[in-house]
Amino acid sequence: MYKVKVNDQFLFEVENKESSFLINGEPIKFDLSSIGNNSTHVLYQNKSFNTELVELNKADKTCKIKVNGNIYQISIEDQFDVLLKQLGLDSLTANKVSEIKAPMPGLVLKVLVEENVEVRRGDNLLVLEAMKMENILKSSTDGVIKKVLIKQGDKVEKNQILIQFK
Repeated sequence: MYKVKVNDQFLFEVENKESSFLINGEPIKFDLSSIGNNSTHVLYQNKSFNTELVELNKADKTCKIKVNGNIYQISIEDQFDVLLKQLGLDSLTANKVSEIKAPMPGLVLKVLVEENVEVRRGDNLLVLEAMKMENILKSSTDGVIKKVLIKQGDKVEKNQILIQFK
């Protein structure tokens, strides 16, 4: 059994039983045809849907799917994720990052965040020039910026703390 959340609003329980699918305990019937790279045509209740896998993140068990031109954010939990959550152990897998350090010596070209701003994992934080290349440092976690310890034009050393999270 899987718990599937669509756009952080709609929650479905999906099961694959004996070559049929159950959604919220009800069997559904549909036809699938692959129509190319990451694209599928679906017939469901005499309606036609063109679907495309836009983005897949296996580590987070999330994806973005385009259905007839509309993009949906999907997150999936399997029985093990549910069990870990019930036992209160789900937070052990989350990375608790408290600071961003310089990965190499360089020059801060641009700071893209401010203190007390909420950031999501993957958001751009700053641009660091090193060895004549511009490197964008991204957030490795969701959080709120506690303190920005550098400014544009600063020279930084490897492992120097650049940004702290709350």
